Amino acid sequence: MRFQHSAVLWRDFPELVPGVLTARGLNSAVSVDDRLVPYAETAAKRLATATESELPEIQAWRRAFTRMGLKPTQYRCASESLLRRFRKEGALPRLHPLIDLCNAVSIAYAIPVAVFDLSRVAGDLEVRYATGEETYLTFSGDDERPAPGEVVFADAEGRAHARRWTNRQSGLSAVRPDTADVLIVAEALHETARADIEALMDALATDLTTLWPGTTPSPAVLTPSAPRFDTAV
Repeated sequence: MRFQHSAVLWRDFPELVPGVLTARGLNSAVSVDDRLVPYAETAAKRLATATESELPEIQAWRRAFTRMGLKPTQYRCASESLLRRFRKEGALPRLHPLIDLCNAVSIAYAIPVAVFDLSRVAGDLEVRYATGEETYLTFSGDDERPAPGEVVFADAEGRAHARRWTNRQSGLSAVRPDTADVLIVAEALHETARADIEALMDALATDLTTLWPGTTPSPAVLTPSAPRFDTAV
């Protein structure tokens, strides 16, 4: 399976820095509690001096959403939504060890981190502008059709696994208790995105190998000249 961003999206957002990795042989029978604490502390320290909307990572996504014709306060990127909840409640809901870990990493770096169950993605996955023919399954089980021009994560069968870029993931490929193999994608647009994405992916890879010793993630940072990531079979 190949993951990539479309050439048109690279053209429109040349500041984009995506980090990608796959992890295989996962299970939900692990405890991630100790790994979450330092990430939560980092997020709390940043939020002690600024709201999430003032962070440069979030401001960059707000500008991108505005360029896409979306109201930034109505459609927030995933990391902003998590940080907002964390600031108000002091914690994040616990869902699955892998999701809990990725959410913690996301708030620490203020960067959206998406996780897709590879068994539910058909063929290649591309981040691109929707044609209007894609289908999207909500977490409540409803089918939607993203509007033409909306940025989606689309597979070879025209199924959208995320809507409005980093705003809303599909219920179709969401992590479940029996999920074993995943694709993890982190994307940033701010000035220091390259260094931050590299640090985020390295930290996540270390956590994954520590928590799930059988997996051997190999993170990659994509660029316009090297925009594709091929997953191992």
